[in-house]
Amino acid sequence: MYEHDRPRTPVWRAIANALRSDIAEGRYHPGDKLPTEATLAARFGVNRHTVRRALADLVEAGLVRTRRGSGAFVAATPASYPIGQRVRFHENLLAAGRIPLKRVLQVEIRAATPAEAETLAIAAGSEVCAYHGLSLADGVPIAVFESVFPMQRLAGIDAALAETSSVTEALRRVGIPDYTRASTRLTAVLADATQALHLEIREGDPLMRTTSVNVDDGGTPVEYGRTWFCGDRVTLTVDV
Repeated sequence: MYEHDRPRTPVWRAIANALRSDIAEGRYHPGDKLPTEATLAARFGVNRHTVRRALADLVEAGLVRTRRGSGAFVAATPASYPIGQRVRFHENLLAAGRIPLKRVLQVEIRAATPAEAETLAIAAGSEVCAYHGLSLADGVPIAVFESVFPMQRLAGIDAALAETSSVTEALRRVGIPDYTRASTRLTAVLADATQALHLEIREGDPLMRTTSVNVDDGGTPVEYGRTWFCGDRVTLTVDV
């Protein structure tokens, strides 16, 4: 393919991405008014219609809100979410000044996939409890997740998860008072239709997927989890 045949990013999307970076880097804070359309048009060398299209994209993503006659304002900045040996959803968001919430989408008992069985060190086809949920910060969805637990090792985990949305509390109820992160893998992916629906974004928008294994104090796997974070709403940091 020749250089001039390669697909190019639409100008309005490039502007939207630049403004996303400005917000993520703290150049603009929640409640701050963005520069006027005329100022942004001059900055990027485009007409105001192109700037308006970029701002509409940010409004659709929930990052910006507009007021008729007043301009565009930053609605939210990405929540900081550290990934380390001890990862606790509620504690992380509270420390970042956000209000955490989890919604249970489904708790099901099913046979483990080969990859799940290997990761959890259980026999192929063994029963696992799969917990599907939605994570929110200040009422805004930031991630969808699936956590898988070995049923034989953690009898009653399904009932515990149905009663409390907290993995930490559910594990405590079935005899696991503490656990740590044994491994985490990060991968950039694109949102599918179902993920886009839950996260209130568009299909094909960027997500950051984390795949992790949590173990008890004896090193035995107790949870195999995958989380798809909304790229515009969460800043993942790795604690070493």
